[in-house]
Amino acid sequence: MNDPQDPHDPYETTEKHLERLLGRALNSFDLPDTTVERLESALAHSSALYSSHHSASLHRTTHRHTYLLADGTALSLWELVHNSGRDGAEHHELYADEGEARLAASRLPAGLDPGWGTDRSEDRDSGEDGDLELLGTLLSRSIPAQPRAYVPDNSADHARRVLRRAENADRPGVETARRLRVAFAHHITQAFGRQCPVRSGRDAGFTLYEHAFLLLDGSELSLWEVEHTATPDGRHMCEVYTDEHAAREAMEHRARVR
Repeated sequence: MNDPQDPHDPYETTEKHLERLLGRALNSFDLPDTTVERLESALAHSSALYSSHHSASLHRTTHRHTYLLADGTALSLWELVHNSGRDGAEHHELYADEGEARLAASRLPAGLDPGWGTDRSEDRDSGEDGDLELLGTLLSRSIPAQPRAYVPDNSADHARRVLRRAENADRPGVETARRLRVAFAHHITQAFGRQCPVRSGRDAGFTLYEHAFLLLDGSELSLWEVEHTATPDGRHMCEVYTDEHAAREAMEHRARVR
């Protein structure tokens, strides 16, 4: 079946379809190597619209591309298409896991949970100090204990990709990376998300995720990922920490930088 989001020749080969899909994705290099290797034996494909969200400013769709491989198994890629970039142009992202695609969609401006990112007039009327005080209060809130549903899904590779996108100088080092090589299951929790005014005079998005990993020896190890746009040019930035307190302090520091 042809790609419903980007019509082409209905007789397009699966090889050509994959070439287009990987070529237009901004994050195709993040796909697990094993996934890309398996796709080399794809014989046929089918594409379908999975979800769609449209508002005055944001257009977001998710597509599922399923491939029949030479060994008789099927493999799916999840494509997120949105226009939330600074230029308003259409951007494509690819994920090998539905959960990661959903997580990526939730990071878009209109994808925050209800109550996160809402424009509250009482917050804005309190001035810059009030905004920073509110942010500090929110960042210091502890996360209610929740049961973890660990999923064994190429978790060591997921840990590698989280560490690779970290830009902070004090990101986890070689020892943490070594321990995570034996991760066999993981669980992702969004611990915080909000649009907050920062001292540069504009709003910035802050999101905190816990990536909890279960290791072969039965122990657990968490990576705390901070995603924010409190950068000089408003671009998206990722920072990773092994400690929740350090991650929350980093968010508060970013909000206070002029």
